[in-house]
Amino acid sequence: MSAPASVSSPTTEFPATSGAWHRKVLGLSIPIIIANLAQPVLSAVDTAIAGHMSDVASLGGVALGGLFFSFVFWGFGFLRMGTTGLVAQAYGAGGGEPLRAIVLRALALALGFGLVLLAIRTPLIATVVALLGGSATVQANAIAYSSARIWSAPFVLANFVILGYLLGAQHARLALFVQIVVNLVNVIAVLLFVYSFHWGIAGIGAATACADAVGFVLGIVLLGILRPRGLPRIQWPAVFERNAMLHMIGINRDIFIRTACLLISFGWFAHAGARLGDTVLAANSLLLNFQTFMAYALDGFANAAEALVGAALGAHNRTALRNSIRVTLIWTGAGSVAFSLCYLLSGPWIIDGLTDQPAVRATARVFLLWAAASPILSAWSFALDGMFIGATRTRDMMASMAIAMVAFLISAIGLAKLFGNHGLWAALMIFMIARAATLGFRLPRLMSAA
Repeated sequence: MSAPASVSSPTTEFPATSGAWHRKVLGLSIPIIIANLAQPVLSAVDTAIAGHMSDVASLGGVALGGLFFSFVFWGFGFLRMGTTGLVAQAYGAGGGEPLRAIVLRALALALGFGLVLLAIRTPLIATVVALLGGSATVQANAIAYSSARIWSAPFVLANFVILGYLLGAQHARLALFVQIVVNLVNVIAVLLFVYSFHWGIAGIGAATACADAVGFVLGIVLLGILRPRGLPRIQWPAVFERNAMLHMIGINRDIFIRTACLLISFGWFAHAGARLGDTVLAANSLLLNFQTFMAYALDGFANAAEALVGAALGAHNRTALRNSIRVTLIWTGAGSVAFSLCYLLSGPWIIDGLTDQPAVRATARVFLLWAAASPILSAWSFALDGMFIGATRTRDMMASMAIAMVAFLISAIGLAKLFGNHGLWAALMIFMIARAATLGFRLPRLMSAA
């Protein structure tokens, strides 16, 4: 018996001309870029509020607290990336029940992990903050911030899955809508908690947690609206079928190890900076906001590549695969040049907007050129990540990041001893170049997969 007319599987249509491909990539990328740029606003607002408190230790505490969530929440970023790749391929193959099952499996994993994080929150926060270093006052502020924000853990991890679905199914504008709402809630809540309730550093963390909870509620509503009509009742044994679960877990495991290598590298960067003093730690945290904004923006092209590469592989369309890769790389290169020029011209103004601490401002200006060079050196690894995520070639990603991490740690230890913080930033650039080189070496194998 044929399926009811109300069951409509998505039909993946690929552009027929070069110009149409550019419009397709931009049509997906621009809303995602805006949505991605909205995401680090959560951290930037936290940084700006702390940067205008009475002492450097407040800013340092939020910086270390933000790094804690880089380790914890970003460490579970595999939930977003793994979901996007699987959803994109299912979308390209026609969607329906397989697509719904992927989302349900991923949500179950996310909520389970979130509850575990809540159960171990106290020793986890204390251990990670201690490992990151910093003065006793900075660490106390970091613990206060993290202890308030950690309560949103189940919501944050579920939001990764929801965002992964929206990107993989090419609902870029809805992803933008969710991020705008989350950031508006965060700004209102942080002003209320810090300046009206006088909760200090803990109020900054609590505001971000509230914003994440609102984002989760909105995301669940959107999943309900977007669900395919006419599908049979959910068969939970099929959703949790052993081989399907093992496949998803295997993908997520590879991405987790890959992300752990990334976070270890950035964690070592923060740790080494903290050993150079609170002022250098605070200055590096400001400049990492430059890196974060650039990465989130250019990840818009990578996210478009995830959706298009995955759909092309799901549809077994080699021409579409090649065009997805080619056009994504063109726009990634253009975006990287634009960011470098922007940072060169407006970097001092951005620094002054993020803090009014004279010592931090002066130190950040000394190392601004590294932040300006970073987009051109880093962008290619972001784009290649997107291609490999869409193809769910996660083992290649894991191996690439492990090699880059080893290159970073070796160079960071050596160069920091010789050149201080300049050596530390040089090692970070080596890390980015190694990521791109190792994935680029594997790209021909991905292209042959269609």
